[in-house]
Amino acid sequence: MSKHLIFILKYLAVFSLSIQFTFHCVANVRHYSAQVEQSSWVLTKQTRLQCELSHPIPGYGTASFTSNASKQLNMSFMLDMQRLPGRYDSANIYSVPPKWATGARQQKLGRIDLKRQYDPSLNDQTAWSMLTELEKGFWPTLFYQDWLNDRDSVAVGLNASNFKQEYYSFSNCIANLLPFNFEDIAYTVLSYKRESSELTDYSQRRLNMIGEYLKEDLSLSLVLIDSYTDSYGGDWLNEQLSLKRAETIRDYFASMGIEDDRLEVTAHGEKRHSSNNLDALERHKNRRVVVRLSKDG
Repeated sequence: MSKHLIFILKYLAVFSLSIQFTFHCVANVRHYSAQVEQSSWVLTKQTRLQCELSHPIPGYGTASFTSNASKQLNMSFMLDMQRLPGRYDSANIYSVPPKWATGARQQKLGRIDLKRQYDPSLNDQTAWSMLTELEKGFWPTLFYQDWLNDRDSVAVGLNASNFKQEYYSFSNCIANLLPFNFEDIAYTVLSYKRESSELTDYSQRRLNMIGEYLKEDLSLSLVLIDSYTDSYGGDWLNEQLSLKRAETIRDYFASMGIEDDRLEVTAHGEKRHSSNNLDALERHKNRRVVVRLSKDG
């Protein structure tokens, strides 16, 4: 055998080992997921303000889906990691078929941003897709390059075992969420009929919304109730009328179980007009109670 041929064979052997080594490095994937017997889905929050469905992933963290009270149906997904990302990157999300789904292929659902030292999260469509794939028995799985070891990739799977029953409870919770949130009612102007402590129909509906929210959100530490009148009827009478209106609001909240120490009432009478009193429309704007909500922190 010629020296030239021996050299070529040695080169091919080294090249072959190099290819095998490279493939081995790329194929190093660390898998994190719950075993079938460990798989647990728990409805960790169930109120009219928020619904949360959580899934512990052993050795990795917790995946959770959350929907909040709002005018619009909404959904978010968050991965609470034990070790936060060490750099900015992204992960691909695939729906991986279970072993029993012969012939089924994995399908890409979307991407999720990985932000340094932040738990990754995403909203709406991809989160909904992940839930529907879980309902079908598929495993939504995140794939990304490990920031702790450049030789490894990571796969984080959500096990669909024991999912459906808690998911149905989660769906019922979502159906019962309030159709508005804090921002919708944090500052509300209630209007009154002339020379009366009776609210207009629209304002009564708004008051009902505020009361329903106050019952649910105990983080609201203070409710400020400021009452005003127009300039008709005399100073003292208007002050008494504004006080009566403010106390009516306070009593209404109290009847719904709202603690009195969360309510602060101020009667301004005909002071601090929001509009002039030159005609009936402008005077109507001054007959009002302003309800402001304040949260701790």
